Amino acid sequence: MAAKEGKRKTGIELLEDAFALCKTESRRAVAPFVTAGDPDSESTSAILKSIYEAGATCCELGVPYSDPIADGPVIQSSYTRALNAGMTLTKMFDVVATFSKSHSMPLLAMASYSLIFRNGIETFVKRGEASGLAGFVVPDLPLEESDELDTQCRRAGLALVRLVTPTTPPERAREIARRSTGFLYCVSVAGVTGERTALPENLVERIQWLREESDVPILVGFGISTADQAREVAAVADGVIVGSAVVRCVEKAQEGTSMPDAVGNFVRELVEACRLN
Repeated sequence: MAAKEGKRKTGIELLEDAFALCKTESRRAVAPFVTAGDPDSESTSAILKSIYEAGATCCELGVPYSDPIADGPVIQSSYTRALNAGMTLTKMFDVVATFSKSHSMPLLAMASYSLIFRNGIETFVKRGEASGLAGFVVPDLPLEESDELDTQCRRAGLALVRLVTPTTPPERAREIARRSTGFLYCVSVAGVTGERTALPENLVERIQWLREESDVPILVGFGISTADQAREVAAVADGVIVGSAVVRCVEKAQEGTSMPDAVGNFVRELVEACRLN
């Protein structure tokens, strides 16, 4: 469904609507990750449209950075391709603005905190709001240094998605869970992003514990690479985040193969796997 004209909803409202629709339709959320500008801006726009048409709940848009913190080799390579192709923050915001004018699927920028800080926190958030972003995912955001970004995001009505890892101490995880807006990103395994063959045994217990500490949906990411794994996670969490496997679809698309179609078909498989009936 295309975005309606009139007063634009806030990013948090867009996410709330998207998760509410999942509940109504008895399915879990699917949040693919794509790198902005990989292999170029035009392709990113086409891929986002394909992801939307495949039924994704929302989409994380990776902001290419020369020194990624928690990204594995697949996503690191995509950042390099995007930067070499001339991707910039301005171009990324332009892609978001064009997409959000005609599509209701929320987009979240996954960006390094150092990149946000260097560009000015207030300025960065305002540019995000103006472009139509629903919020930010900031993997390297220290809890102790997050107040200003949190304040600016709340003022703009944008989500600030926080991450909890398997090694996060309980008290710290509790605070992160309570302060996350939009949704809570539950990192399934320690280490960098990438495709894994199996999910950790204690994931169910971790999600159950986090549910008691957070009022927002809990999405699981890192290591989910197949529809079967997405189905497993959908049985216990509110949704899945799939990054490296989606980016690999872009990487593997050969001449004569439609990159948007390849990504869209994979996302469609994930969406079907996350239906509850």
